Amino acid sequence: MDSFLIIKYLILGTLYDFQKIYYPVLAAVAVPVNAMTIIVLSRGKCGLAKCVTRYLVAMAAADLLVVITDLILRQIPITYRSQFTFLYHVPVCNIHAVLLNAATDCSVWFTVTFTFDRFVAICCQKLKTKYCTEKTAAVVLGTVSVLFCLKNIFWYFFHTGAYILSNSPWFCGVTSGALFSQMWTGIEFLHYLLTPGVPFVLILLLNALTVRHILVASRARRRLRGHSNRESPSDPEMENRRKSIILLFVISGNFILLWALFLVSVVSQRMFLMGYSSLYLPAFVKEMGFILQLLSCCTNTCIYAMTQTKFREQLKNVVKYPFIVIVRLIK
Repeated sequence: MDSFLIIKYLILGTLYDFQKIYYPVLAAVAVPVNAMTIIVLSRGKCGLAKCVTRYLVAMAAADLLVVITDLILRQIPITYRSQFTFLYHVPVCNIHAVLLNAATDCSVWFTVTFTFDRFVAICCQKLKTKYCTEKTAAVVLGTVSVLFCLKNIFWYFFHTGAYILSNSPWFCGVTSGALFSQMWTGIEFLHYLLTPGVPFVLILLLNALTVRHILVASRARRRLRGHSNRESPSDPEMENRRKSIILLFVISGNFILLWALFLVSVVSQRMFLMGYSSLYLPAFVKEMGFILQLLSCCTNTCIYAMTQTKFREQLKNVVKYPFIVIVRLIK
């Protein structure tokens, strides 16, 4: 057997063993972490603007839904397929696919809407007062949710109701002829173009424009204050901008890094099925793509904790609260 082939099988086997521990642990962490994030942010005591809070709560809620529909109800049964054979007799996989993909789309596009909101807040001062409001955020998030729920109905017709417990982009049985159909291929490519292809481009573009604006504004502000960079005293406005941009860049950068491999692997697999054998990637690349993509569902809380002092304080209060209640009851 070819040595490269042996290495690929060894890597794949190692990843399968790793997933048996990784997925249950990730689920055990991601559910309470996202739930606590929703609770902490919903209290509105983190010193964030109301529209920002609305976006971050929506992102945490969407991530929680992805954890439930994808990690718990798809990846764990696939990893432990011998314990979940009863799913072969539960014909709801096409409905599951609709819910899973709708939750995933919302999770991704909520990140885009948050990035756009911060772009407007930093770069478009005239539009800021009208757009960066809690009401606008609610309308934007509601519109995105409805559109992507409607968009993902096509998965109901692409899939059958049968689970196949296979770790591929299609974890359900596929309708006859759809797997190699040019029409379904076009629809599927459009799906992955919208999530996460277009978000990649939008986030990179918006961040580039935001950085450019901040650099120009910072230079202009220093000139107006009449100080050199070294002599400049503390500037509250620039400090607030710095904190906002750190939060924005870490969230968007985290999204791009953790989703990139998944996007490459699923597009490669579809192209391979259409006859482009030169674009085939080893199976372990696909598995690593799933691992990283699902990790993105619980990293935002860590980002908030690292970048937002008040969030850390409120998170500590939420964690302590059940123990305080228990102590009071005992006394």
